[in-house]
Amino acid sequence: MKFLKSFVVFLLCIGLLVSGPLVSLGAEKIVKGEQYNLSEYERLTGKKITKFGEAPQLVELVKQGKLPPIEKRLPEEPVVIEPWEEIGQYGGTWRRAWLGLADGAGPFKIAYEHLVRWNADGSDVVPNIVKRFEISKDGRTFTFYLREGLKWSDGEPFTTEDVRFWFEDIILNKELTPTFPSWLTTEGKPCTFRVRDKYTFTVSFSKPNAIFPMQLAYFGGFVAPSHYLRQFHPKYTDPKKLEDMAKEAKFQFWYQLFSFKNNWLQNPELPSLWAWKLASSPTATLMVLERNPYYWKIDPAGNQLPYIDRITHELVQDAEIINMKAVAGEIDMQMRHIKLQNYTLLMENRDKGNYRVIRWTTASGADFMLMPNQNVKDPVLKKLFQDRRFRFALSLAINRQEINQLVFMGLGKPRQASLISASPYYDPLWEKAYAEYNPKKANQLLDEIGLTKRDKDGYRLRPDGKTLALTIEFAVSPVASDASELVKKYWEAVGIKVDIKQHERSLMYTKTLAGDFEITTWGMDRAFQPLADPLYLVPYRQEIGTWHPLYSLWYMTGGKSGEEPPGVIRQLQKIWDVIKVTPNPEERKRLVSQITKIHRENIWMIGTVGESPALVVVKNNFRNVPERLVSDDILRSPGNAQPQVFFFKK
Repeated sequence: MKFLKSFVVFLLCIGLLVSGPLVSLGAEKIVKGEQYNLSEYERLTGKKITKFGEAPQLVELVKQGKLPPIEKRLPEEPVVIEPWEEIGQYGGTWRRAWLGLADGAGPFKIAYEHLVRWNADGSDVVPNIVKRFEISKDGRTFTFYLREGLKWSDGEPFTTEDVRFWFEDIILNKELTPTFPSWLTTEGKPCTFRVRDKYTFTVSFSKPNAIFPMQLAYFGGFVAPSHYLRQFHPKYTDPKKLEDMAKEAKFQFWYQLFSFKNNWLQNPELPSLWAWKLASSPTATLMVLERNPYYWKIDPAGNQLPYIDRITHELVQDAEIINMKAVAGEIDMQMRHIKLQNYTLLMENRDKGNYRVIRWTTASGADFMLMPNQNVKDPVLKKLFQDRRFRFALSLAINRQEINQLVFMGLGKPRQASLISASPYYDPLWEKAYAEYNPKKANQLLDEIGLTKRDKDGYRLRPDGKTLALTIEFAVSPVASDASELVKKYWEAVGIKVDIKQHERSLMYTKTLAGDFEITTWGMDRAFQPLADPLYLVPYRQEIGTWHPLYSLWYMTGGKSGEEPPGVIRQLQKIWDVIKVTPNPEERKRLVSQITKIHRENIWMIGTVGESPALVVVKNNFRNVPERLVSDDILRSPGNAQPQVFFFKK
């Protein structure tokens, strides 16, 4: 990934990425907010870490004989994180708020750990749970080396047996994983897995897979506590006993029980490798995460991380309540659900709430975009939605400047849904495509399609004589609600009747996967390093907020389900297949340019405003939070800010 490293140098120079200073050490440098293997850190700094510290509560447990000494809980090669500001202090409860189980991505992005991860600025993939990995010369085989002595939160060793269990007993089990993950394939052929020894394993593909490390950093996988989960798997437990266990837990099938037991957000018994793990089942009001005494990362002084003891997530009804709690000073640090629309209010109450407001750079090509469902069930609408002139007209009818001012406080950038300007794959023509406010041209295109007749209220008639009415559906969101109301005004001005419906997120997720909607809205994240998950660029997997639910299902199932996409959309999938097996970064970049060209000539995603800042509310005594950072789902933000080093300054 040489192109990533060279590109980040440019970004650092123009100040778009991490603001953390570099600690000069001759020709090499330690970067604030980055992590290093212990031996690497000692080599770069010349400093030997021979003594380890730990939280006072853990010291007490060691004295009581309830925990082994810290030296026996850490792996032979722990990870060292360079704090953004200073060595922290132990203790405290980090207060946050969330919207319930469907909002689980919030706590996940704080605590998660994958085999590898993106570094803080998103320039490269670095070792994490593994101490190193190697790629064969032909780009087909990846060899991973685990950290010897790494332990689960219950003290059990983490070895390749846990990796094997994940691949062979979960992913290859059709009842647990009906569809093999597409990101673990090349040209439709699944990868192969082999254990070399207790701490080494390989993953091989039939063709080169240049983007595998990027996707592994994003999707995770290859990690499961086999010693715990075996008791819920028919390969290791008598099926009759397992059936009784499932019924007792009120499940119909064993795999439902297994999935529940393997759910980090619902089962506090599940062993973890994360800095904090679930302390108890989420209640009606509170979800609590507590420190993992076997966590395997330290600071430069040898102190075991994390610094903070507990994280609480108070359950609230909607995002606006989260913003009001932030204004009242009742949240210690949070970015998720902090709305740009409340920027002025948040700034005005900083002194009263004893907090600061940090602005991170979003990797959002569109903070609000509309996606006509290419698989909509209504045959008349389907024909219209698949006519790019209709999509162009919808786009041209939108006043992006007004949306920016009224919904995004003028802090965003009116643009088409496209890759952000800081991306190595940025296409300026796509950003501007059909993004001007031109209702006259929109009307001309609608007339050209043949939508010239009107009903008694002035709305255009469909080819079947019915009123042309569109329904915009989305997961409950103040941004989506406000922006959709404006879009309704713009589209009705060109003769298209619009209805707006809000749904709870889990319901919208179900409707999206089934293709049961007309137009949905979402934000175009993943617009900085899109190859890690080209969800919006290519119909290759299903997710909430997409324009291609059944085309992606067709791709995922090898044509067994869903709908086969028409030529130009199928071309996107074919180009993606080539990108995956292309080791040369410049050639991959050329192929991505083909994808962006197809998008700018078709506009399946209708953007409005993008690249607006991500607001982070941080209490003044809550430290080691970077002032500048790229925020994106691909980078699992705020995970790339290294929450393990956050602390309360006394």
